[in-house]
Amino acid sequence: MHPHPAGTERGCHMGLDRAVVLGHSLGAINAYQFAARHPDRVSALINTEGAAALGLDGSNPFEFLRNLPYEAPTRDALVEGMGPAAPYFSDRLRQNPDGSWRLPFHPQDMYQSEEQVHGDHWNDWTATTCPALLLRGTKGVIAPEQATAMAERRPGTRLVEFDADHFIPTSAPDEFADAVRTFLATL
Repeated sequence: MHPHPAGTERGCHMGLDRAVVLGHSLGAINAYQFAARHPDRVSALINTEGAAALGLDGSNPFEFLRNLPYEAPTRDALVEGMGPAAPYFSDRLRQNPDGSWRLPFHPQDMYQSEEQVHGDHWNDWTATTCPALLLRGTKGVIAPEQATAMAERRPGTRLVEFDADHFIPTSAPDEFADAVRTFLATL
């Protein structure tokens, strides 16, 4: 027997009728797509570097990940196998129970996620009017014109920009936390 009655979702089972959703990049797009499909479940939205429209000019920028090893018998072998990508991922490696080492993600999954993030998501972005915080890095993926349009076209949206790259939570962690705290305090 299924532990949840038909038609209920895990969030309801956990006692969460409504929640603030926060996402970064593809996770931000997932967050506002969830809000578009379940507006009664989302009380506010925090979008960190999730564009409303993102083209893919040329090949997937994560093409290099397709040949990246996922596992190796030793940490050193895995780092060596990553080649030029090693500085980005070597501090995130995980040891398996058998002593071998692996990445905390599968490179093919990252490649596929990048493929899926591209496209026009304006309808989902503008589908709701709950309070929203749009966080943009000035060196990130959302063009300034698009960020302004995202704030203007979606009622209840506040735009905050950081002198940061796409990875605002790690490249400007204190500013990110302050912006989120300030936004949450207004709810």
